[in-house]
Amino acid sequence: MSKKALETSGVGRPHATPDGFELLDECHRQTLTMLDTLAALVKRLEEQGVDEQVCAMANEVVKFFSTTARRHHEDEERHIFPTALASSDPEVVHTVLRLQQDHGWLEEDWMELSAHLEPLAAGRSWWDPALLREGSEIFIALSHDHMALEESCIYPEARARMQQGQRREMGREMASRRRATRAAAGR
Repeated sequence: MSKKALETSGVGRPHATPDGFELLDECHRQTLTMLDTLAALVKRLEEQGVDEQVCAMANEVVKFFSTTARRHHEDEERHIFPTALASSDPEVVHTVLRLQQDHGWLEEDWMELSAHLEPLAAGRSWWDPALLREGSEIFIALSHDHMALEESCIYPEARARMQQGQRREMGREMASRRRATRAAAGR
């Protein structure tokens, strides 16, 4: 690969700016992993009760959905949805409106679910197993449906409307906000 091709591809550069969609796709992969962890947590809890592993799993899930997933939704609201809303296709616009509503539902579902997971993560018994199971099932199903719709409809629409430079700028802005959040948390 020529030097110019390496420079424009980002390969070989230590701090290459990723395409914003790469960051969004990576977050979806992480979300799928955390949804699997949540399902495994509920299963283990029902089979074996509270133990150190259940508490650790709950802590991991709480941390992810209280921080990373929220930033991900903010990224979509900031960068993806406005771009897709500019479509002349009424189906695309309707889908974006549904996804925005999903973000509200996911946040509401998470608040209810986290009320059971946070004490569990701390090793406390202030949680209801039936509500945790039911809430987890609903949250997992909505999250899967939501991501599938984004990836099959809205991400391709937004990608097609953005030039490569816009996608890199989106990635730069997203990475910058994440660094600022991590720096603030470290203080």
